[in-house]
Order: sequence, then structure tokens, then C-alpha cells
Amino acid sequence: MTTLACGMTMEEEDEVVNIKEEGNMSTSPFPSPDIITFGESMGLLTARDTRGLEYAATLDKTFGGAESNLAIGVARLGHTSGWFGRLGNDPIGNMILKAIRGEGVDVSRAKLSDHEPTGLMIRENASGKASVHYYRKLSAASAITPDDLDPEYIAGAKILHVTGITAAISESGLATVEAAIHIAKQAGVKVSFDPNLRLKLWSADQARPVLLRLAEQADYFLPGLDEMKLLYNEDSDQKVLERLAAMDAVCIVKGGPDLTYVLADGTLAEVPYFKADQVLDTVGAGDGFCAGFLAGLLKGYTPQEATRLGNLTGSMVIQAVGDWEALPTWAQVEAKLNNVAHVER
Repeated sequence: MTTLACGMTMEEEDEVVNIKEEGNMSTSPFPSPDIITFGESMGLLTARDTRGLEYAATLDKTFGGAESNLAIGVARLGHTSGWFGRLGNDPIGNMILKAIRGEGVDVSRAKLSDHEPTGLMIRENASGKASVHYYRKLSAASAITPDDLDPEYIAGAKILHVTGITAAISESGLATVEAAIHIAKQAGVKVSFDPNLRLKLWSADQARPVLLRLAEQADYFLPGLDEMKLLYNEDSDQKVLERLAAMDAVCIVKGGPDLTYVLADGTLAEVPYFKADQVLDTVGAGDGFCAGFLAGLLKGYTPQEATRLGNLTGSMVIQAVGDWEALPTWAQVEAKLNNVAHVER
């Protein structure tokens, strides 16, 4: 197991990098980022044409992962973020690690495994129907355990963001999410939770007790309306919102009719979407929203103001292709808010 450090000179790195067979990262001399998240980032291959994967002649190579997408989005919006997880010590794993680090995200707690591979997902759009095929069983990320956590690192953050994907990939993944939440709560760090229900990983019946239990521990709960209908086994929007209103967490519910619901302090507010000029790829919109919302909180915004920022960043993501490539910078957000005209040349 190789421990990695970043964001420092080679001389400084030599002093703090610690190579072990197993175990936690050594404590970094640098402060924790504002937001810390962890989970599985996977290699992503996308078929270029619409004939489907079976007949596609070429595949585009990149990567994706809800948590690393969010970390990149927060960094682009002007705040410090950290992502960690386990990747295979293979070409795809090294590509992912370098790309996340290149986006200004702290990856000093990430680990490369010589024993398990990096997970892979392949996306196709055949006859107008998008599908994702996962190759993640026994991946390096699924082998994550609470021993991979650095308690001091988490305790030094302002927000810990976790998702239901990590809880779904393995029993040790769920145990790691629960341990990280416990560390954060003990240290007074706010917990943000996006259930990210993935029905290719587990059924709604399997996910329901786990995700609802984790939601009860969150300070900020960021589900989609359709997700909550499945988890609550409820068709009525109103009844879903009533149940969420009973939670202690601030609940930000994505996927309303052209709006996002904000349930905070016993009140319900509706924040309209920003109109997108074009929709090219909806993948990553939720991660873009969450990045904008959490960045808004760091800027001192109210939940409603932060939701407005999240709606804007989510709308900007869907106007380009890619899981994370279209996540906006703060300069781009300001230009959009201020109606700054684009100068082509």
C-alpha cells in the first residue's frame, strides 16, 4: 500500500510521505480542507456513437465518481476540498489520482493498492437510451475500511460529505461511512449526505433502512424527490415533504417541478431552477448542485441562497458533456450571475 501526499515541494513531500504495507496515512503538517469527502472514483469509457457499445468503434476515456466530482466542483468554486479513497496501482488509478490532484483537490489521504484493481464503468447511448455498465466487484475502492480514515484530518474540516454509493459497494464501505460520520459528529464537523440511490448496486428494499439511518445523522440531507419516493415507498410529493420536514437536518430536495425544495427550521421554501440554454448531458448535474450548495454554505449563504447557487451550478453542468469537466469556476458563476457578455475573440 503506497501512501501519497500532494500540494508541496519534493523536499517537503519526502519528509511527510510514509510508505506502508497497511494502515492510516501519517498526519500531514498542512491544515484540513474546508470540505472532505471520500468514495469510489472509477475509470469511465464512453461509446462515441449511438449504435451501442456492442458496435461502437471507439471509446473516450476519462473518470467519474460522485464524491470526486463534488470535490472538484468545490475547488473550482474557490474553496479547499479533499478527496480520498482507494484506487488500484494501475494506469487507470494513476490517471484518476493525477487528474483530481491537478484540479486543486487534496488527495493526501488517497491510497493506491497493489492487490485490487481500479473500478471501471462503461457508458453507452443506444437508440436514445443511456446505460451504464459497472465493473467494480472486488475493486480497490470496495475494500475501504475504517482503518483508512484519518480522524484528525476529518476533525479539522468544516464539512464532511458522504454518499450512499460508498455504503452500497461493500459492508466495509458502509462501516467506513458510519465511522467517518461518528468522527465528524464528535468533532463538531457538519455532515452532508447525498443518498445517491443506485439500483444497480442494491434494491430499494435493501437500501431503505441503511440510507434512512444515515440521513438521520446528517446536518444537511440532499436527496432527489424520486429517490425519497422509493425510500419512503410513497407516491405523493406532499407526503414525502411532510416526512422530510420532521427531520432535524436541513433537507434540500432536488427534482421538484422546475424547482428545488428547501426544508429548514420548520419552513418550506421553493427555489426556482436556472434555465439552461441547451442540455447536452445530465450526468453530473446532481454533483454539480451539491458542490454549489456546499460552497454556498462556506460563503456564509443561507440554505435558500446556497440552494440558488446549487441550482445555477447544476444548470451549467448539463450544458456540456462529461461527469465533472463542465463544473464551473467561481469566475464563470459570477459572470453568469452578472450577465457578463461572452467575448468570442
